[in-house]
Amino acid sequence: MLKKLIPHQHVNSIYEINLQQLYEQGYRGIITDLDNTLVGAKAPLATPELIDWLKVVGQIGFQVVVVSNNQRTRVTKFAEPLSLPFIYRAKKPTTAAFRKALTMMNLRSNQTVVIGDQMLTDVLGGNRMGLHTILVTPISPSDEGFFTKVNRTLEKAAQTLMRK
Repeated sequence: MLKKLIPHQHVNSIYEINLQQLYEQGYRGIITDLDNTLVGAKAPLATPELIDWLKVVGQIGFQVVVVSNNQRTRVTKFAEPLSLPFIYRAKKPTTAAFRKALTMMNLRSNQTVVIGDQMLTDVLGGNRMGLHTILVTPISPSDEGFFTKVNRTLEKAAQTLMRK
């Protein structure tokens, strides 16, 4: 079980991901979390830096789907101005939303990466599906909700066990 919590990559932010290298390795799709992955948990809209990054993602040739456990209003308000397809109330780490995102992009798991800030939702769900998982450092952990804070405590315990 603990092995499923280990990401394939760990970076400080999405801006450190070598997109060109991923594309050369055969990846064509990105399933990304929203809160504390793309923007802070309370930031309603994309930053100019994120908009530029998404343009590069598209120019390289990636498809993107935002997959979030958050509510419809939050995800819609963020994704629609960017014309990004999205799935809200994803219930990660269950695999249904990941499967739906793969179908939306018409891609297989070995062609897709998952980017997220939580081991217990993004990494576990992605690894369960055989996706390439990239864990990012949370943008603004002080803005997180109760359940995310509980997850962070469990993640720390799992990391301690894994180190042993």
